[in-house]
Amino acid sequence: MSIDSRLRDLNITLPDAPAPAANYVPYVQTGNLLFVSGQISSGPDGLIKGRLGADMDVTQGAAAARACGLALLAQANAALGSLDRVARVVKLTGFVASTPDFTDQPEVVNGCSDLMVEVFGDKGRHARAAVSAAALPRGVAVEIEAIFEIA
Repeated sequence: MSIDSRLRDLNITLPDAPAPAANYVPYVQTGNLLFVSGQISSGPDGLIKGRLGADMDVTQGAAAARACGLALLAQANAALGSLDRVARVVKLTGFVASTPDFTDQPEVVNGCSDLMVEVFGDKGRHARAAVSAAALPRGVAVEIEAIFEIA
């Protein structure tokens, strides 16, 4: 089954690939690896802002991380022309804006990790880091970057 068919079956519509907000490119391909720059949490109503442990809970944070995942997929699709070229999700690095006493960053980043497995199946299982940040660009709750292996 193609990834486009899988997305339709999952009722997932990818957003437009966001333009870079500063002096960098949204993705770089080298050899058979595609590095996608960090994607910040954004949805149909704009940026998803907040700090976990202050004004957001884990469920809201996981939804923000899922939004980052959708943007990562949109960037990969723009880079490759088709998500069918993804051989594997290699690694995700997730940054979670959170208070010093908040320790559930892994559960927040699961919002993106779970999406990758939903879309790619076993090829979506990946290495990962989930770290706390005192603040993220534009006040967003989550930022995630990805490395994909290309077939």
